[in-house]
Formats: sequence, C-alpha cells, structure tokens
Amino acid sequence: MLIIGIAGGTGSGKTTVARSVIERLESSKVTFISQDSYYKDHSSLSMAERELINYDHPFAFDNGLLTEHLSLLKEGKTAFAPVYDFTVHARSEVETLELKPSNIVILEGLHVLSDENLRALLDIKVFVDTDPDVRILRRVVRDIEERGRTIQSIRQQYLNTVKPMHEAFIELLRNMRI
Repeated sequence: MLIIGIAGGTGSGKTTVARSVIERLESSKVTFISQDSYYKDHSSLSMAERELINYDHPFAFDNGLLTEHLSLLKEGKTAFAPVYDFTVHARSEVETLELKPSNIVILEGLHVLSDENLRALLDIKVFVDTDPDVRILRRVVRDIEERGRTIQSIRQQYLNTVKPMHEAFIELLRNMRI
C-alpha cells in the first residue's frame, strides 16, 4: 500500500490536487481521506464555545485516531472515519465514512505533515504552495458557499487564527526536508 500525504495552507488546492491524482489513477484502487474528518469532537460544548476553538492549530485534529485508521488500512482492514459538520463545528453522531483498504491511500489536510506520527506513515509527501491572495479568496468563497459563514466571521477567524497558525506551522513545512 502506498500512502500519499498532501498538505498546504488553507485554500491552497490540496483537495483539488488529491482529486486530480485520483482521476488519473483507477479510482477503485484509491482510498481518499481528508484530515478535516478528524477534527476533535466538541459536541459536548455549546455552539458559542465551539466558535472560540482554534481549528487551525495542529492540536485541533485527532491525529491519534487518524494514525490508527491508517494503520488499520495498512493491515488490510476497514476503518470508519468520523464525519465532521463545519456548520455546527461537530462530528456527526450517527454518520461515519467507511474507509476500505486499497493499493493507494491519499490523505490530504492542513497538518498532515505537521504530525511526526502521520509523517512516518507517508510514502510520498506533497506540499501545495499557492499564492496567499489566491488562498484567502478561495477560503472566503468556500466558507460562504459551503459552510454558511459570514464575511465578518471569516475575516475575524482569518486574522485571529488562520494567518497566525499558517505562519507558525504551515510555512515551516514549505521548506522543510521531510
């Protein structure tokens, strides 16, 4: 089994790159995993409390569960990924995504290269480097159209967490030899 990790800043085109790779391969031989599915579960918190969480920090993800699922796939076993709902900042209580073992696993996400344990499982590591202006424009459009966000909330989150976390964690990955 070959595991490909695709990382990059918000709106860099990670999912687009992953889908492009899948299109060029026989899709039945590829398992796609988004790190977004592995945001930690905060359903016990109020919506107001969930909105204060820094979702752009590496610790926002349950990488232990993700690592466990990748290990299961490597063993030829099926795993069940959480389904994350961005509109309510919580995992679905009833829905999971079945991940079947395959020849190729593509894992994409903001911090798939930030976590040492995840990196150790990756055979190929890709960093999608995109102009910051393009990234923020893509983020605004996506968050309004797909996640029901307002421009004010996007602006606040970008300035308070997205940009600082990008500078603290993602930028380091761009030039890192991993």
